[in-house]
Amino acid sequence: MLKARSNPKKATTRSGLAVALQSRQVARFTRPFEPGFVEGYILAIGPEFFLLALLVDGVRFNGFQCFRISDVRGLRVPTKNPAFIEAALKVKKQRMPKRPRIKLTSLKELLWSANRAFPLVTIHREKFDPDICHIGRVVAVGGSQVSLLEIGPDAMWDKELCHYKLKEITRVDFGGDYEDALHLVGGGPPA
Repeated sequence: MLKARSNPKKATTRSGLAVALQSRQVARFTRPFEPGFVEGYILAIGPEFFLLALLVDGVRFNGFQCFRISDVRGLRVPTKNPAFIEAALKVKKQRMPKRPRIKLTSLKELLWSANRAFPLVTIHREKFDPDICHIGRVVAVGGSQVSLLEIGPDAMWDKELCHYKLKEITRVDFGGDYEDALHLVGGGPPA
């Protein structure tokens, strides 16, 4: 019987994420799909994705993002200047957001639980469409795809569902300023 080989990079990344989660320190990392770095607090870790409370410019929270563990590069815990970040958050009266009830057991559960907890969900397919994100309500997740009723940048709801392959999804966002503004202006989806 052959033993399955483990991925040491993934194990190292997973253990680094676990350190950030347990120590409640700000993590910083890069990803192959975007320039710059991502910074925030790790709130939960699943088999393939993890949940992050996103920090913008190290001085304020801006929603939540779920990333594939396999896409993380150059993980640093704690980030550069952690004392400054903590002081800035305190001065700006930015409290650590409560961990939302997001299930990370699978991508399907992640999408459904984010859809239940937030009015809009954003999916990214950065390998296939790096400059485009899809924002809306999850209507169905089955087999190998997700069906989304999308809301456009004009806060108008589409009339037709869009379908995306689950294996193409690299990131899921929710609860951010932009999603909140779209929802406030566009309201819920049409009945």
